[in-house]
Amino acid sequence: MFEVFSRSYYLGRLYVTPTDHPRALIHDEQHERLNEEVYTTGEGVERLDAPLVMKLESHHFPVHGDASVPTNTLALPESLLEDVDVTSPPSLREVLLARRQQAEQLLTFAGWDPTDVDPGAGT
Repeated sequence: MFEVFSRSYYLGRLYVTPTDHPRALIHDEQHERLNEEVYTTGEGVERLDAPLVMKLESHHFPVHGDASVPTNTLALPESLLEDVDVTSPPSLREVLLARRQQAEQLLTFAGWDPTDVDPGAGT
């Protein structure tokens, strides 16, 4: 689904569609798989529920998992859709997925605490 794009990102194509949820979402199984493949280091027990960091056009945002989202779909809140050029959703778009170190930096800047038991509290 995603392939190496640069030192900081992977590139993939997802259908972008609106959601009433306040967070950006992808299917929960894809979220967990991407988290495991991209963000874990293999050094002990690691969280698989940490938000992924994706970029559409010039906007970065944390992405959480949700079983109600179809596979290969990125569901964005209306507030995020207003800032990107998505016409006639669902629209197949190129999306960047931040690599682990890039994602950690971006999430830290946004105030996310990896030790927080509620992973959505800081985003």
